[in-house]
Amino acid sequence: MDLFDVLEMIGGLCLFLFGMTLMGQALERRAGSSLRVLLGRLTTGKMIGFLTGLGVTAIIQSSSATTVMVVGFVNSGLLTLSQAINVIMGANVGTTVTAWLLSLAGIESGSFFVQLLKPTSFTPILALIGVVFYVFLKDSKKQDTGLILLGFATLMFGMDTMSGAVSGLKEIPAFRELFVMFTNPVLGVLAGAILTAVIQSSSASVGILQALAATGQVTYGAAIPIIMGQNIGTCITAIISAFGANKNANSAALVHLAFNVIGTIVWLSVYCIIKAVFAPALLDESASFMGIAVAHSIFNIACTFLLLPMSGMLEKLVMRIIPDAKKPEEIAELDERLFASPAVALSQCRSVAEDMASCAVGALKDALSCLRKYDPALADSIRKAEDKTDHYEDILGSYLVKLSTHRISDADSAEAAMMLKAIGDFERISDHAVNIVESAEEMLSKNIDFSAAAKSETELLAKALTEIVDLSYDAFTTGNIDAVGSVEPLEQVIDVLKEKIRSNHIIRLQNGECTIDMGFILSDLLTSFERTSDHCSNIAGGMIDLINHDMNIHEHLRYIKKNDENFKQQLEAYTKKYAI
Repeated sequence: MDLFDVLEMIGGLCLFLFGMTLMGQALERRAGSSLRVLLGRLTTGKMIGFLTGLGVTAIIQSSSATTVMVVGFVNSGLLTLSQAINVIMGANVGTTVTAWLLSLAGIESGSFFVQLLKPTSFTPILALIGVVFYVFLKDSKKQDTGLILLGFATLMFGMDTMSGAVSGLKEIPAFRELFVMFTNPVLGVLAGAILTAVIQSSSASVGILQALAATGQVTYGAAIPIIMGQNIGTCITAIISAFGANKNANSAALVHLAFNVIGTIVWLSVYCIIKAVFAPALLDESASFMGIAVAHSIFNIACTFLLLPMSGMLEKLVMRIIPDAKKPEEIAELDERLFASPAVALSQCRSVAEDMASCAVGALKDALSCLRKYDPALADSIRKAEDKTDHYEDILGSYLVKLSTHRISDADSAEAAMMLKAIGDFERISDHAVNIVESAEEMLSKNIDFSAAAKSETELLAKALTEIVDLSYDAFTTGNIDAVGSVEPLEQVIDVLKEKIRSNHIIRLQNGECTIDMGFILSDLLTSFERTSDHCSNIAGGMIDLINHDMNIHEHLRYIKKNDENFKQQLEAYTKKYAI
């Protein structure tokens, strides 16, 4: 093996790692909505959590990425530690899929049809299809499909390049002696752990081992301990990702490490006993591509079989090492670790945005109650809710902007844009809640109150405002089409109602039935009511944009006001319902 072989191996390794990364990222984007469905089932049970971890990892081809996502969910309070354990165990089994794909490179047969299964036979065709999809088609999903095919073709080409580059090593005695040394189980485990920790991918590490196995110098006795060590080395990614996270996230990373270390110790001990007592001839045979995939799968399944029933004990062990790990967070923070899976990160944004919406709507309703009968404790809680929505807007806005810099699907990009607009509207709704409370406090401090007529009119407007706020909240959180369509006609009625109340107030003022001070307060209240309904209209409009895949909401609203019979019917119904 000369210098050019070394350069060829480095090039093959780079192509292999790049192809694996490219394929994994494209798979994640292409399956974004499916990932949301899978991850939404994480809380339903031990076996479902395990299967979810397995499925997600099989989709994105990286147990490290899945584990980092889990750490992010735990850090944000969206997953408990016990739920995370099951997903992590599933991820360890899911990562074996890659080794089986790579084992296709080791197919040997003179049959034409069997030869067609070799990657060198079909990857050029996949690469060609991938280029056509990526270069000539404009649909983002088709482009991601093209990148999946290109990524797979690249990693298989890199695998083939590595195998060809190292083929000369079979003639070098030193290389044979190196793998004889790795038949020492402890050294083999250390070698596998170090290699995997450096490249931060057990799938890639197994692929490199399969490429070296092409020399015929890697025995099963050397390969099995290395495979065991690879499971420990892959934990480094989750451990790094947990730096700076809360105790829950650190516990999840420690669970990943503990699971793999305990599994390795137990099965390495069993392996050593079998080796010492029975000395199987298989251990001295040269490992094949398929044999390494089989060993990798058996080891990971055996670890899961051993520890899945004892997940509760594993949780208690970690809790002893990192105490107080279950301390809840007041507000679920958004975790940038989830940028590795933009579709999942957006799903987390949606969850936090719904919490923000609930907080803002609750504050507005409390403010209306405070207007009817002032309560200092309720007023204080409204101000705290307004501070909370400010915090929500800050973290959500920053997170969504950062998320938008990553490659995300068109549908996810549209949803992110809608959310960016909506969080600003919900924050302003909470601001108007505080304004309403301040008006109530001014009335209390000046010892003035509405006239009977003004009180009746204001209460009617408050009921209309409560309804439009509920409709906009329902539209945002559930996508309810009926709620979305009902907001705009009600907003039109609130505008008319506000002007009617203002006109009536001027008449009362001229007749001496109301004071100027009360008029100023009423004017402030009417402004807060009207602007709140405007923000509700904006929220519903953003949902219309999202549903219609069109950002021209004003043009759409102009059209429905003129041509939509349902709009006209609802406008008439609300006009009667809230008539003075």
